[in-house]
Amino acid sequence: MHAHKNRINDVWFHVLSFLIVVVWGTTFISTKVLLSNGLSPENIFFYRFLLAYLGIRMVSGKRIFAQTVKDEFLFVLAGICGGSFYFLVENYALKITLASNVSLIVCTAPLMTAVLTHLILKTEKVTRRLVQGSIIALLGVALVVFNGSFILALNPLGDFLSFLAAFFWGFYTIILKHVSNRYSTFFITRKVFFYGVLTILPSFLIRPLNMGSEILSHPVVWGNLLFLGAVASLTCYFLWNTAVKRLGTVRTTNYIYFIPIVTLIASVVALPEEEITLVALAGAALILVGVVLAGQRKKLIIPKCP
Repeated sequence: MHAHKNRINDVWFHVLSFLIVVVWGTTFISTKVLLSNGLSPENIFFYRFLLAYLGIRMVSGKRIFAQTVKDEFLFVLAGICGGSFYFLVENYALKITLASNVSLIVCTAPLMTAVLTHLILKTEKVTRRLVQGSIIALLGVALVVFNGSFILALNPLGDFLSFLAAFFWGFYTIILKHVSNRYSTFFITRKVFFYGVLTILPSFLIRPLNMGSEILSHPVVWGNLLFLGAVASLTCYFLWNTAVKRLGTVRTTNYIYFIPIVTLIASVVALPEEEITLVALAGAALILVGVVLAGQRKKLIIPKCP
């Protein structure tokens, strides 16, 4: 009975993970709106995480510091890997290379997370099913990203930054798993927001923070910032951290493969000239098959080379 109840609870966490990536897959629209209204990527991240921090600070308790200096340092890294550096390298990659390149490369995060978790935490096995499922899902991502129009232009710096973003997110997820048994999800999420905001501040020495009341007073600006801060950051980061604690790093991160599908659908809704092709539909099917295969628990360990 207890095992059956746990399986039912796991189903709800899988649904929750999928709903989170649905939200994250639509955030590009809000970001593009804010960019078109004069806010830089640094500005958008700062206001987004600051709103999220202020929101969670009111309900996360009075505790300020972690139990040890080592844990506090891990929270600094979490704020960097899941916040400031992740968003900076991804946004600057978008500026110097094709969005399709960035989308495809960033979606290697689940596979990178599995490998890093196996190497660092020793808690996940790199199985044949995981590798096969990841390859199938990545192929599906490629079909969805290109959507019947294959354009791939190599840009070493832009592609490197995209891989760096995937690495940051994978490392962030590992940190979450490492500290989740000792701290509440509220505390962990609050620390991520705090150190995300703190570590983005040096960038404003190069490109000053836009604090113009005229821009920030526009309903379209503060409305989108509120969505990014309260929904995409505060709510989704808290729920994501909860899902990682329950399902583990690899099974949760596999849902990132679905983000390009959500982004494509959102593009079709927001931009009438966009359309979904049969190639993209085939890609969506491959992503679904790949995620299911990669998430299966059968332990067929990849043999090590002699």
